[in-house]
Amino acid sequence: MDIDHVAIVVRDIEATLRLYTETLGFKEAYREVVADQGVEAVGLEAGGSFVELLRPLDEGSPIARFRGDAATKLHHTAYRVDDIEAALAELKAKGVRLIDEHARKGAHGNLIAFLHPKATDGVLIELCQPTR
Repeated sequence: MDIDHVAIVVRDIEATLRLYTETLGFKEAYREVVADQGVEAVGLEAGGSFVELLRPLDEGSPIARFRGDAATKLHHTAYRVDDIEAALAELKAKGVRLIDEHARKGAHGNLIAFLHPKATDGVLIELCQPTR
């Protein structure tokens, strides 16, 4: 698996975006609202992967509760797979606890699914089958 993206939950997406683009030299690759996940997502090119900044759409959303009082907080790492349903079936057969037993639509139309942090030593892992 290759790294697809690393997601960081931020309080002020424009300030963080300026840091990554103006100071660090990253290029903005995409920006969209993913309403069913309650976030605005901005992707920054990082070689063949992305740094994804996530801003909660409202302070009552799960992503805002995850961030808590922190200004920024690493949310998850995402690994690119060719066949997400096969990967999920294989992991389930191995006894890995899944949040999503089947893929769902994520940012920019990608198919995504999350593994439960209790099965991954406390790290939220996303599997991602790109459609781009």
